[in-house]
Parts: sequence; C-alpha cells; structure tokens
Amino acid sequence: MSAEVVSDDVAGMLEEGRHFAKIAPNIVVKVAMSENGLEAISRFAEEGIKTNCTLIFSTNQGLLAAKAGASLISPFVGRLDDINQDGMIVVRELAEIFAIHEIESEVLAASIRNPLQVTQAAMAGAHIATLPFKILQQMVHHPLTDKGIVQFKKDWEGARAAAASKEKAPA
Repeated sequence: MSAEVVSDDVAGMLEEGRHFAKIAPNIVVKVAMSENGLEAISRFAEEGIKTNCTLIFSTNQGLLAAKAGASLISPFVGRLDDINQDGMIVVRELAEIFAIHEIESEVLAASIRNPLQVTQAAMAGAHIATLPFKILQQMVHHPLTDKGIVQFKKDWEGARAAAASKEKAPA
C-alpha cells in the first residue's frame, strides 16, 4: 500500500512519511523524484521506512533513487511512450543495473497502458507493475478462452443429456 507525501521540503516529507509509516506495517511511503525527495528517501532508509520513488523518467533518476535507499523505483512507462520515448528501455536498464550491482531496490513499472506493456515489463525485468483494473480484466480474457468455455459448457450439456436419455431407456 503506497501513501504519497505532498510536501516539497525535506522536513515536511519526513513528517508526512513518518505519519504514514505508523498507520500499518505494509505502508510504503511514495516520494517524488527531486533533490529533496532523494534526501527524504535517504533519511527514511536510515529509519527503516520503505519508500517508492515515483515520477522516474530516466535510468539515471532511478539509479540515484536506488542509491539513496528507495525500496521501489517507479519508471512511468506510458508517459514516456506518450512523448515518443520507449519507456520500457528505462525498466530494462534499471533491472539490468540492479542485477549487475546487486542493488536491492525493485523496479515497479508504472503508468501501464495496455496488456502488452505488462508482458514487456515482466520480460524487461520489472518486479512489479501497477495497472488499471481494466487492463487486469483484459489480461484475463482471450477470444479463444471465451470460445472454449462456451464449447466446454455445450459439450457438457450434451454429455449430460446423453447420459440422462440412456438412464431413461428401457433395458
């Protein structure tokens, strides 16, 4: 569960984040990428508070956030794609850098716009993806699956009807 700080200054971020962290053990404090955000992330890491550095649009930003101690790094894939940049490159590069240097931060692919991007993010090494419920529903469905379910039901009903007529037939 993420809870985002809204303050721009380090003291405000720390106050808000500490408050959020006390609410539940599964709260991750979401901090926007900025110089003050990096300072706050570093301080939260020292205190054992998990953070998600959000609004990542370059590999260097993600690397800085990871080195500051962010638990999660959130490159915004869809927003990069919107400006004609390949957002998946940032995911791939961060996953590769983290593996090479044994950095414990996880890559969270954010701003996912379609089911294909979920697959691409997983193949690029993202540990997590956030996506709208509509995309999750699209991932569940496939025309051949839906057609297959209809056919299975039709076959089952046919088999049941045949078995029932056999039972009723005189011996």
